[in-house]
Amino acid sequence: MFEKGNRANTMHGILLIALFSFAAFYIAEIPFVKSLSFSPLIVGIILGMLYANSLRNKLPETWVPGIKFCTKQILRAGIVLYGFRLTLTQVAAVGLPAVAIDTIVVAGTIFLGVWLGKLLKMDKDTSLMTSTGSAICGAAAVLGAEPVVKCEGHKTAIAVSTVVIFGTISMFLYPIMYRAGMLDGLTDTGVAIYTGSTLHEVAHVAGAGNAMDPTDTLGIAGTATITKMIRVMMLAPVLVIMSFALAGRKRTSPDGKAEKSKITIPWFAFGFIGVICLNSLLQHVLGVDSVKDIPLNGAIEYVDTFMLTMAMTALGTDTSIEKFKQAGARPFLLAGLLYIWLVGGGYLLTKYLVPMIG
Repeated sequence: MFEKGNRANTMHGILLIALFSFAAFYIAEIPFVKSLSFSPLIVGIILGMLYANSLRNKLPETWVPGIKFCTKQILRAGIVLYGFRLTLTQVAAVGLPAVAIDTIVVAGTIFLGVWLGKLLKMDKDTSLMTSTGSAICGAAAVLGAEPVVKCEGHKTAIAVSTVVIFGTISMFLYPIMYRAGMLDGLTDTGVAIYTGSTLHEVAHVAGAGNAMDPTDTLGIAGTATITKMIRVMMLAPVLVIMSFALAGRKRTSPDGKAEKSKITIPWFAFGFIGVICLNSLLQHVLGVDSVKDIPLNGAIEYVDTFMLTMAMTALGTDTSIEKFKQAGARPFLLAGLLYIWLVGGGYLLTKYLVPMIG
C-alpha cells in the first residue's frame, strides 16, 4: 500500500477522504444539521455516498488503496481512541440496573436480529451488522464489527443508514412520549435508563435526554448518557464473541472456491478496553469529576471523531444506489422490527426489572 512508487497515489486517496471529512465537520456545525444531531460521521457517509453516485468513476484506481486504508487501519485506530470518552467510574455511577438492562438489550437485539434475518432470507452479513448497530451504539458499532465480519463496504453503509434513520426518529419520539405522559410508568431514573439503553447513537441519547430534561435537574440527561456509555463498553466483548462465533463459517474466495473463515481476534477491541482502563486511572490520579476534565481529552476526542469520520466517508464512497437496490427493502424492514423491540421491549424491561434490581 505504501510501497515505493505507490506511496504518492495512496496518499492522494487518504487526502481525498480527509478533505471530505473536513467538509463533513463544517456541514455538521450548520444550525439546521446540528438541530438534527447529525454528527460529522453521519454527514461524512452521506458525502461519500453522494460522491459514489456522481464522480466516483472518474477517480483514479491507483487512489483506491488510500481509501481502503481509511476503512481499515484508520477505522481501527479510531475505535481504540473512542475509549478515551469512557471510564469505569461511569459504570459505578448508575449501578447494576443500567448494566443489567443494557446487557439484556444488547444480547436480545443481536440474537433477535440474526433470527429475523433468517426469516426474512437476508444476507447474513447485512443482518448481523444491522443488529449490532441497533444493539450497541449505531454507526460506531457497525464500524467496529466491520473488520470482524469482513463484509463488503456497501453492506456496512446500508447497516449504518438503517440505524441512523431509526435513531433519529427516536430522538424526536422519546421527548414526545415523555411530555404526553406515556412514560409515566417509569421513574426519572427509569426514563434515563430506558433512553440510554434503547436509542442508537450517543448523539441521539444526548439530544433526547436534553429535550426531556434540559438542565439535568431530574438527572435524566446525565444518567441516560452514562447508561449509553455502558452500552458502548459492551462493544469489545461482543466483537470478541462474534469473532469466535464466525470462525469456521464458509465463505467464497475470490477464485470461487469455498473456504472456512479463520478466527479473527479483534485486537483493537482490547485496545479499546485498555484505553478505558487508562482513562479511569487518569481520572483517579488527577482527581477530576468528569472525563472532560482530563488534560488533552477534548483534543483526543476531536481527533478520534475526525478519524471515524474519515472511515465513514471512505465506506460511503463504495456505496452506490445500485447496491442499495440489490439489498432491497429487507434491511430496513429488519431495522424497523428491531426498533419496535427496542421501544416496546425496552420499556417493559425497564418498568419491571429496574425496581427489582434497584
